[in-house]
Amino acid sequence: MDVLWLIPLLLVPLLMWSSGTFVFYFKKCFYVGWMMVLALLAIPLCMLKSGGRDVENMRIIRVLVRHVKYFLGLRFDVSGWEHLQTEGPYVIISNHQSSLDVLGLMEILPDRCTMIAKKELVYAGTVGLICWLGGIVFINRKKTSDAKSVMAEAAQTMLDQQIRLWVFPEGTRNQKEDLLPFKKGAFHLAVQAQVPIIPVVFSSYRNFYLRKEKRFNSGTVRLRILPKIETKGMTSDDISSLCDKSFDLMQAAFLSVSDFKRTSNGPSRR
Repeated sequence: MDVLWLIPLLLVPLLMWSSGTFVFYFKKCFYVGWMMVLALLAIPLCMLKSGGRDVENMRIIRVLVRHVKYFLGLRFDVSGWEHLQTEGPYVIISNHQSSLDVLGLMEILPDRCTMIAKKELVYAGTVGLICWLGGIVFINRKKTSDAKSVMAEAAQTMLDQQIRLWVFPEGTRNQKEDLLPFKKGAFHLAVQAQVPIIPVVFSSYRNFYLRKEKRFNSGTVRLRILPKIETKGMTSDDISSLCDKSFDLMQAAFLSVSDFKRTSNGPSRR
């Protein structure tokens, strides 16, 4: 009977070597499970440090999460660090491909920076709770009026508490060879608070991670931090042009850091 317990232990490395689909599900399950365990560890640490919900808790989360990339065989090649050396509050915008973005986010997350995320995330067990403790701002994407109200409050909070906010302007995950059209919430936020925007671009994951094809290999993500875009003096009339400018800069950077060849003429921005 004792020998039977060895069978799964022998099967796992065999399947890891022979089945790409098994590797995909194994890594995905490990990633989700380990992040929940890390969240469970972080909750009491955050409570001891801050006593509750506080953006300073993101320091603890950042330290705990940074090692996860090694288990998944991922590496981040970061350029443009100097552009994050900006005093005061600002809005970071980046493209959004999968839940793996969290690893890149934690790789460069500046101090006093948290995220804007979909409301559903708060219900994700220990991960949802640690997100709440980290000061993440939750929005209901299905109710535009609610989202606008939250963004207005977030703009005031940025100024009052001198925090930075990370936003995914595409609004959903996207693994295509072009960025999706940007939603304008992040730009309303920056203009209302009169704070700069710092674009961050993740290279395409397609050379190592494809969800539909069930492929999850080791790989390198090139992460480019672009120069800040000032919004001082801008009004709501400038939102569309600001959004277009940001899209053009990030689209060009995305294509330059990604490995695939162009297969289309790209989408219209609006």
